[in-house]
Amino acid sequence: MTLYERTTKLSKQRGYSLKNLAIKAGLAENSIYDWKKSTPKADNLQKVADVLHVSTDYLLGRTDDMNPAQSNNELSGFDEEIMMAFDGKPIPDEDKEKLLEFARFLRSQRGK
Repeated sequence: MTLYERTTKLSKQRGYSLKNLAIKAGLAENSIYDWKKSTPKADNLQKVADVLHVSTDYLLGRTDDMNPAQSNNELSGFDEEIMMAFDGKPIPDEDKEKLLEFARFLRSQRGK
């Protein structure tokens, strides 16, 4: 799977269009479409990886582990602003808040 294909697939899973993903990453609206033909600059790749909450190695296809640094599944550093989706569809805001409350509760219980 190419960088462009992996980015496209993951952005759909996270509920972003490529245009919205690029904007959120601070890139030009159509810049990710250029990844079909050329490799992006490292800083642009990192910006997109940060928005998608994955490693650049994952986007480049060097690993199938989305975020090796957090592969232990600990909640200690989870980003409460993460875009959540289920089955490729965005989760409504009210449900996101409920899920985040539950994650905060679990995190607090682990600390006891």
